[in-house]
Amino acid sequence: MDRTASYRRTTKETDISVTINLDGHGTSEIHTGIGFFDHMLDGFARHGLFDLQVKAKGDLCVDCHHTIEDTGIVLGTAIQEALGDKAGIRRYGSVLLPMDETLALGAIDLSGRPYLNYQADFTCERLGDMDTEMIKEFFYAVSYSAAMNLHLKIMDGGNNHHMAEALFKAFGKALDMAAAEEPRMKEAWTTKGTL
Repeated sequence: MDRTASYRRTTKETDISVTINLDGHGTSEIHTGIGFFDHMLDGFARHGLFDLQVKAKGDLCVDCHHTIEDTGIVLGTAIQEALGDKAGIRRYGSVLLPMDETLALGAIDLSGRPYLNYQADFTCERLGDMDTEMIKEFFYAVSYSAAMNLHLKIMDGGNNHHMAEALFKAFGKALDMAAAEEPRMKEAWTTKGTL
């Protein structure tokens, strides 16, 4: 089964295309015009073992908001398409991810019901050319466009770079676990019959 999807979204503010292979090897080619965001998406792909291509052109002359939020919408949509009917997947995934002094929790239910529970207190406004408040906005956009229940929390932290990176890596590893095939389950893992 090929679990690859491509999606493109064009507005007056952004033009974004994403291709993701859920059964990849962690390779990525990412160009958003926001260096720190590229670094975060690379960590997500590498540690989730997804092959990921992202091309984004946005109104960075305004700020980074539209580009990051819209990338989340496009990535979430591509993830949902790549998952198909979700038959035979584990559905749930979770990880406690340490990064030096930081400990991040990532937990996912590919339930078809969108929800984001996000707890991370950054002490700086920007990391490189990315506003730290946009980290939550990105994950909100992904969770709703992919129709996933997503919990991301910094359990312990200090360095803002480590905190952001740990969240993206935890998201990747939890998604890899939730999207993994369960050989004992042939249909969608739910009592409702469909996810």
